Amino acid sequence: MLSLEDIRTKLGKYNQSHVLQFWEELAPEAQTNFLSQLSDINFDDVSNLFNRALGSLSEETKKLDTLMEPIPPDQFEYEKGVDEDKLEEYRKKGLKAISKSRVAVLLLAGGQGTRLGVPYPKGMCPISLPSGKTLFQIQAERIRSVVRLAKKETGSTGRVCWYIMTSQATHDATAKFLEGHKYFGLNEDDVVLFQQGLLPSFSYDGRIILDRKDSISLAPDGNGGIYLALRKNNILQDMERRGVKYVHVHSVDNILVKVADPVFIGYCVMKGADCGNKVVRKEVPTEPVGVVCQVDGRFQVVEYSEITDQTANLRDDEGNLIFRAGNICNHFFTTGFLKLISENYEDQLKLHVARKKVPFVNEKGERVTPSSPNGIKIEKFIFDVFQFSKNFVTWEVPRHTEFSPVKNSESAENDCPSTARRDLLKLHKLYIQDAGGTVTCDEVEISPLVSYAGENLVERVYGKVFDGRTVISAEEEVVPNGF
Repeated sequence: MLSLEDIRTKLGKYNQSHVLQFWEELAPEAQTNFLSQLSDINFDDVSNLFNRALGSLSEETKKLDTLMEPIPPDQFEYEKGVDEDKLEEYRKKGLKAISKSRVAVLLLAGGQGTRLGVPYPKGMCPISLPSGKTLFQIQAERIRSVVRLAKKETGSTGRVCWYIMTSQATHDATAKFLEGHKYFGLNEDDVVLFQQGLLPSFSYDGRIILDRKDSISLAPDGNGGIYLALRKNNILQDMERRGVKYVHVHSVDNILVKVADPVFIGYCVMKGADCGNKVVRKEVPTEPVGVVCQVDGRFQVVEYSEITDQTANLRDDEGNLIFRAGNICNHFFTTGFLKLISENYEDQLKLHVARKKVPFVNEKGERVTPSSPNGIKIEKFIFDVFQFSKNFVTWEVPRHTEFSPVKNSESAENDCPSTARRDLLKLHKLYIQDAGGTVTCDEVEISPLVSYAGENLVERVYGKVFDGRTVISAEEEVVPNGF
């Protein structure tokens, strides 16, 4: 920890001396904690970030229509357009990699759940399923399930390490929750939590905002903070020690995510990709979702605001939207690519800047919650590394089988717990019907420990009728017991 004099010098150098304006009013313990917080900040980097952010903020949103090209056919495949033999080849390739412990999962779980309206991390949200399971439990059990599938296919039991990137706001609660539930059957040694970084919030004139007299306003650096966090927390070294070659990265809020999806992994491996992106087809041209495409020959996600209506509505000869590859934060990376980005390109990532209402301490020492935006928060996005890929591929999947996020409170009526629950149970209904069962209600849930993606259900459901709230579970189920 730096001394008070060292901190004063650094703050003075960057015109941030106001941060210590209430220093003399603080109790000794508060002074020590504040010095610790300030000592963790690299003010050289912070100053450079703000200057870059200011440039981004002043730029008008540019339309990229004339620079955009769709993904080349040889770097794009649609699951429904691939024949069964090829799909099985991809699946076996992915299961083989899993059986050799070459695959890890990296969960993005830094979101506090503000939009969702819950006072705990999103992964702890139960969604009111018949089983009472949370997102964390569902995803942990999918890892266990795919490891079993790999063993059944190859005879070898692999280990899939579950890396979880938290934030300061979610770390302790997540760690306590997982430990309290015995990691939902996963080996404790194969669950590794690490925190993403934090960045100060700034006023429009570049002054760091004081959140309280004894602390500055900090916010997570976005899911693009993963690359710096991997390096700072020695996660890449841990992956190397475990022999991990491929990493499946996804956000915590997608209830339908196929964790460590062997088909997606196998596709990327067989294509020799260093970076892959799973997408869903945009439902309508005006859907406000980023699309994956090429810009000036480099792959990137283009936001809806960067495209004119005319380009958004372009269609091919078959009537499909030309720019339809909707980004869903579901990625494949080789560990070599992650190392390359973390060591050589992290500081070149685009900054995404947003005007926000940032609570602050005024000159009288009073904490104020503003009614209009008064500052900026800076983030980096995980997909902004696509441009550095040497062999980028895209895998399109049906939305109804793989994407239903939990982002909003029920009042939004979309991307909320009730829609996620509806979509999961609707998918499970299809699984049961495909296996010869009949479902006459919308309250039948299948445990991931019974079936990963609809397989192994015939003996459990064939010829049976499910007409009430039911959970098709495995013998070793962990019963949820709250927080």
